[in-house]
Amino acid sequence: MRRTDLGSSGLRVSAIGLGCWGMSGSYGPADEIESAATLHRALDLGVNLIDTADSYGDGHNESLIGRTLESRRPEFVLATKTGWVKRTAPDGAEVVGVDGRPGRIRAACEASLRRLRTDIIDLYYLHRLDPDVPVEESIGAMAELAAAGKVRCLGLSEVSAATLRRAHAVHPITALQSEYSLWTREPEAEVLPTCRELGVAFVPFSPLGRGFLTGAVTGRDRIAEGDWRADNPRFAGENLAANLELLRPLEEIAQSHGATPAQIALAWVLSRGADVIPIPGMKRRTHLEENLAAEGVSLSPDDLARLDAAFPPGAAAGERYTPEVARWAGR
Repeated sequence: MRRTDLGSSGLRVSAIGLGCWGMSGSYGPADEIESAATLHRALDLGVNLIDTADSYGDGHNESLIGRTLESRRPEFVLATKTGWVKRTAPDGAEVVGVDGRPGRIRAACEASLRRLRTDIIDLYYLHRLDPDVPVEESIGAMAELAAAGKVRCLGLSEVSAATLRRAHAVHPITALQSEYSLWTREPEAEVLPTCRELGVAFVPFSPLGRGFLTGAVTGRDRIAEGDWRADNPRFAGENLAANLELLRPLEEIAQSHGATPAQIALAWVLSRGADVIPIPGMKRRTHLEENLAAEGVSLSPDDLARLDAAFPPGAAAGERYTPEVARWAGR
């Protein structure tokens, strides 16, 4: 698989990385045997960017990667994130929040290192900006981890261009991770240009629209029990029906190439530039192999123009997140 620079870090990574969130039950039941096989198959096929977070399965995801790939640790660039936390509300309910305090970041890093069974994290992201903690303080703590040899490079997830600039002034930022796909193009306005100005890699998560752009979610009955998309606005009733209308040009272009819609959607993301490194979530070997084949799909200027016209910024019906989660994104 083609390699590309990970920002200005000196690290070289595969053009497509592996997002591991789905291996911990977020998109239906987890299957550790298949997940482990998928991790090994990814490395065998040349994928060397593995992306996780301490919040995925409350540590389950990091532990899965640690015990599965411990013997192959030199073969891949390991990225993990911290910042999401769960708290108990006064009524006893469990609520999601963020915590970017320096002390919490230092403790979280130590816990991630133990679960991942490694001495160093290659790319350590602040998963979300804590509105109660200046980004300079959070990044300062992460910079201390880098100075101590526990972390190689720093990253940010779902922040604004202004926050990226502030963080980069404290310590070089290697990568910025945000949702980006045919139906989520908002980063093109400010975030992606700022990344390029500063020499920061742009790492799209959900480049397949959380599975929507694969054509697999044709109705609510295709969302399994326990799948977090059941509560996502874009997959709700009228929004889902409206979004399904967007798929026709994608499916037609896929048919003309003898490819799948997923491969065309990923090829479009790859066409954005070598500094755009998508990390589709893949928990099965079949999906892994299908998605990696996108690197061999060459979209013509007419294909790209048709996709751009069919999926302009703001085309998707519904917000990306519920209000409870949306307030933490894009700060």
